[in-house]
Amino acid sequence: MRPAVCALELYPDRLRLLDQRRLPLEETYVDCYSHHEVAEAIRSLVVRGAPAIGVAAAAGIALGVRQLRPEDDFPAAFAAICETLAQTRPTAVNLFWAIARMRACVERHQGAPLPELQRLLMAEARRLLEEDREICRRIGEHGLSLIPPRSTILTHCNTGALATAGIGTALGIIRAAHYGGRQVHVLAGETRPVLQGARLTAWELQREGIPVTLITDSMAGSLMAQGRVDLVLVGADRIAANGDVANKIGTYSLAVLAQAHRVPFYVAAPLSTIDANTASGAQIPIEYRAADEVRKVGDRYIAPPEVEVENPAFDVTPAHYIRALITEAGIAMPPTAETLAALQRAAASS
Repeated sequence: MRPAVCALELYPDRLRLLDQRRLPLEETYVDCYSHHEVAEAIRSLVVRGAPAIGVAAAAGIALGVRQLRPEDDFPAAFAAICETLAQTRPTAVNLFWAIARMRACVERHQGAPLPELQRLLMAEARRLLEEDREICRRIGEHGLSLIPPRSTILTHCNTGALATAGIGTALGIIRAAHYGGRQVHVLAGETRPVLQGARLTAWELQREGIPVTLITDSMAGSLMAQGRVDLVLVGADRIAANGDVANKIGTYSLAVLAQAHRVPFYVAAPLSTIDANTASGAQIPIEYRAADEVRKVGDRYIAPPEVEVENPAFDVTPAHYIRALITEAGIAMPPTAETLAALQRAAASS
């Protein structure tokens, strides 16, 4: 089950990214040849989605090392490359997980000549990409058991092929349900202020032939009250050890509404999104973005240009609002420190 779109492709000399800032009206690509170009692509939302950011960061490190020369101070240069990528976006833990994977690769091969390190790091970046494709497939398989036939699924932001290297996390489950004959229908919240649901999810699902209806974010509660939502299915950018979830701003509101209307609320994410070093959602760093993302739609102001703006990119949903967390290793129902740790142990022993 291959997705109809591909967000990123890794070549020996470059990372090619589908420019998500221009969707749905333009399908254009950005070629990144250096870690600086990859870092800017992550920062400016050319590429987005926690798993895709992780893969892109790994590729950026490999491309940065590819440009080093034998006379360069490798430890200092490598540390600077990693730090440049680490400074791009603070909330998505997959970014830091991928950087740690690349650092571990170098540590395992200390003393190797530069050409060998260049080859090994590019191979590790490609391995992360291929692993993410398999992880998405397995998330889809596990999540399928939670999707009733002919159900209407409300989702938020974009969690599909545009956010990963594979079929997606939450949208990967929706794909599995669609191709498994479940006859699902998706309600895609527009996801203000950057409109990832309107611009990306609606476009991606239409390309895939999956029935989708676009709604404004403010419609969700009314639709739940009318009994028109069977479940809510979202992704995650970071999951604390206790099961609290950081995801796109607006997720918390959906979780509260879902509980009030007794609608199951599910989160789909790879195990790499679980941050065992963060005890609870209160410790998750929240990225704040430019005010003009709220003041403008595209290049047009929709608010007074000087009005004060609050623009956190993410919010935190406490674990007690979440019915289950769906991962490549299985389902934590409900997500708690114990059930998450059990999944991680099972994955480590497999």
